Amino acid sequence: MNKLSNADLLATLEWRYATKKFDNTKKIDEKTWSTLEQALMLTPSSYGLQPWKFIIVQDLPTREKLQAASWNQAQVTDCSHHVVFVIKEKMDEEHISKFIEQTAKVRNQDISTLEGYKKMMIGDLVNGPRSEVISEWAARQAYIALGNFMTAAAVLGVDTCPFEGIEPKKYDEILGLTGSGWKTVCACPAGYRSGDDKYADAKKVRFDAKDLIIYK
Repeated sequence: MNKLSNADLLATLEWRYATKKFDNTKKIDEKTWSTLEQALMLTPSSYGLQPWKFIIVQDLPTREKLQAASWNQAQVTDCSHHVVFVIKEKMDEEHISKFIEQTAKVRNQDISTLEGYKKMMIGDLVNGPRSEVISEWAARQAYIALGNFMTAAAVLGVDTCPFEGIEPKKYDEILGLTGSGWKTVCACPAGYRSGDDKYADAKKVRFDAKDLIIYK
């Protein structure tokens, strides 16, 4: 496996910023986007359960509606790909069984050997105390995917902007999610920065390492 050098990784993270203005004439090419899709799919999740979907909104009329539900931020319509991170509101045995079946298939494993793992997940997430806060649990998984997506995009030279400044319930209505068992958590426009985005060259403001990193 080829690795980025330490310097290259840090330079990439310095280059990345929350892009405020996208160049609406530039689109992410098919090969690069396919790689970013795979990066989303490779995101780690608790138990490996992937309690999410990633809705890629490309239809302009739909994006215009979403822009109105995003404090009218222009990135929604100007970006190349608008990614909406959606979570499963309640965990159920059907989802867990599907994951177990997929695990047995991918790893060429006797499904009966996974029965204990399946029961443990059901006991924790479906029937246990955590079932009462499962939506919050799933939202945390979605933010892992968001961070993974933004870092992968930066490595490929693609700009992003994490979006919490949205109205999730309106997103759900626009995307036909209301009553489906799935709901919007956040979004992330992706594409290429405009040459006149004044924030592109602004220095990052971070606390000193001594204020953030603790060794014991």
